Amino acid sequence: MKIILNNTNETFDVDHLTVAELLQLKKFTFKMLIIKINGNLVRQENYASAVINEGDDVMVLHLISGG
Repeated sequence: MKIILNNTNETFDVDHLTVAELLQLKKFTFKMLIIKINGNLVRQENYASAVINEGDDVMVLHLISGG
């Protein structure tokens, strides 16, 4: 399966992924993340059920706070 992840072409050996599976595969462990699939926001409680399909454009943004 091919997707665009953070403006970079990525290939995975699966037919589809959930957001939770993608985060695990890519080792994204930050606590504060914003996830969008094709421009649509995915809420954290939906990570396990939100499916990423072939050709999807996925953005994973890490929120960093500071002062």
